[in-house]
Amino acid sequence: MKKNVVLFSKIPADQQTRLEQAFNLTVFDDNTDYNSTSYTNALANAEGMIGNISTRIDDNFLAKMPKLKAAATISVGFDNYDLNALKKHGIRLMNTPKVLTESTADLIFTLMMATARRTVELSNLIHNGKWKKGITPEYYGTDIYGKTIGILGMGRIGQAIAKRAHCGFDMNIIYYNRSARHDIEQTYNAKRLELDNVLRQADFIVIILPLTEETTKLITKEKLALMKPSAILINGARGKIIDQQALFEALKNKTIKAAGLDVFEIEPLPTNSPLLELDNVLLSPHVGSATVETRYAMAKCAVDNIITALKDEKPTENWVNPEVG
Repeated sequence: MKKNVVLFSKIPADQQTRLEQAFNLTVFDDNTDYNSTSYTNALANAEGMIGNISTRIDDNFLAKMPKLKAAATISVGFDNYDLNALKKHGIRLMNTPKVLTESTADLIFTLMMATARRTVELSNLIHNGKWKKGITPEYYGTDIYGKTIGILGMGRIGQAIAKRAHCGFDMNIIYYNRSARHDIEQTYNAKRLELDNVLRQADFIVIILPLTEETTKLITKEKLALMKPSAILINGARGKIIDQQALFEALKNKTIKAAGLDVFEIEPLPTNSPLLELDNVLLSPHVGSATVETRYAMAKCAVDNIITALKDEKPTENWVNPEVG
């Protein structure tokens, strides 16, 4: 007998077909009436859920899904899930950590290069008809080659960034991480330092940490003040890792030179955000994994995950909470 699964994200047709073949599938989209009886009944009977939903998955939400056994998110991050609540209810959680590493590292390097060379700002100069003569010093950018990059977080994506920095740009690599990565240190001549020392020494700070209680607002006004006035900050992790108001003030007051952000405290970024007033911040709408190839691979991985997680045997990959039997 097929198990009941709910899908909260639009995925490629062939991957949805796989779900339909394996399960009794109910699909929800942006037009779903979350107060409807059909929605309530689908949750009540679901043994699996797949996709990303804006609602916090905690005790209150799980009370609506008493039969839930497994959840598969189409992302690396799982901060929307209360792991204690999942453990309490015996629910397996799967993510997609491997398939988006290279695309996200590419995007972070894109932000770093475009921010350093002021690409968008200079493109707008042409679009606005203001390029009338040779570029003068007030529009000069900053070199990347041979500079020092400070990577906050040395997981898969941090390692991919280190590879690009070392092999492509001959950068000096320093990093902050809970544990030492001796393989990265040896391969890319990287050096592990305490957070404050990374902030003080780096020309480019790249944040690629997971969002946890410890990393929430890790980058405060005081931490930003440690950075060089010429430093550039890139955030490709989670917006709440930075005190966004403090970052705005640091950019406005030129405490640091510039920032490139793919993530924000509130998403989508409100249209009245003070960040929109600044020329020295490059904004990207959370698109680290947004390539055709990677989004397809993420969907396929999530489908593989939910199929595996709902089988009797224990999954071996992409299992966020293996303490759940």
